[in-house]
Amino acid sequence: MDLMSLSAINRIQGVQGVQAVKNYSGILQSQDNKKTEGTLFDSFLNSAIDSIKTTNSYLSDAENEEIKFALGEVDNSHDLSIALQKASTALQYTVAVKNKFLEAYKEIMQMQI
Repeated sequence: MDLMSLSAINRIQGVQGVQAVKNYSGILQSQDNKKTEGTLFDSFLNSAIDSIKTTNSYLSDAENEEIKFALGEVDNSHDLSIALQKASTALQYTVAVKNKFLEAYKEIMQMQI
């Protein structure tokens, strides 16, 4: 693994970082003249990006429900509590996946080649 790939992985921050790594992996594949479509790594990154987008959507929905509740535009508080619970669960899941990914990355970096 070269130094450039390590620096690219160290800059992962949010969706943009995941997309940057995905783009970098595409460059590496084209440099190696590998024309494989639908690789496991590609599908993993796409699902991770979709998961982050879904989490952001739930957080946005919860924030909108809080604003509606504060303005008195909501008849019942059930919609607010459901939106908050969805956002909380999605965020906990996303953080857990991120932590496992970083744990696996650190373990791989400690391996002797």
